[in-house]
Amino acid sequence: MHLGLFIFATEYAIRIDELAKAAEDRGFESLWVPEHTHIPTSRRSPWPGGAELPKEYSHTLDPFVSLMAAAAVTKKLKVGTGICLIIERDTITTAKEAATLDLLSDGRFLFGVGAGWNAEEMENHGTEFQSRFKLEQEQIKAIKQIWTEDEAEFHGQFVNFDPIWCWPKPIQRPHPPILLGGSGRYTLKRVVEFCDGWIPLGRSMDAVLEEVAELKIQADRVGRDINTISLSVFGSKPDREVLQRYAEAGFERVILGLPSEGRDTVLPKLDEWAELIANV
Repeated sequence: MHLGLFIFATEYAIRIDELAKAAEDRGFESLWVPEHTHIPTSRRSPWPGGAELPKEYSHTLDPFVSLMAAAAVTKKLKVGTGICLIIERDTITTAKEAATLDLLSDGRFLFGVGAGWNAEEMENHGTEFQSRFKLEQEQIKAIKQIWTEDEAEFHGQFVNFDPIWCWPKPIQRPHPPILLGGSGRYTLKRVVEFCDGWIPLGRSMDAVLEEVAELKIQADRVGRDINTISLSVFGSKPDREVLQRYAEAGFERVILGLPSEGRDTVLPKLDEWAELIANV
């Protein structure tokens, strides 16, 4: 099992390129960033994490630009979106950006995707909250077509285009792993049907491990080998016993969350957590 890092990259936090180099030097496997294009001031949608939305949500840097900066100063560190809100994005443009990042990083990109929770943020992009999961499903399938076909086309309810030429193609074959974020039976059903991995978000360890059992049931339902589905978990405690339980449950990586703060706060945490790497 690998250890990765997650941070809300902002203009006031440690620079993403400095963090990436420090993470690679200490042996971490991957670096992940989230996506929010903006936060509407209405605050109609409740934040799942509590009453008050943290400052970093409205200060988040663009994920693809940030990850390219991280990849440019490293050689082995994997870079991932955790998560990309594709339902707020143009499908073809996102396919090109992600493929470009995979190409320029020499195949180190991990494509974490999700539908999100902020209804008014989606509405500003023309996305309806109630149909976001159907849109997400079509986008994932269409992006895979663009990545793997010389003349890709897709015809769905929300995503629709006749044959197109779109390069570059990703280095990874058949394409960068697509990891779906979320929880619940419906999420797990979509993971086994058209994704390469699962990222449980905002769940306790016991809840996550219970859902792994449900994921196996869903995989058996469609005849898919559970070992073909990679498991990554966000927000784990940096605790040896916890990490061991995730490893025993078959998780490929555990991703530890960093505060969106400066180097004097972040770098000591890297030094502390690096001691865990040998144990996992």
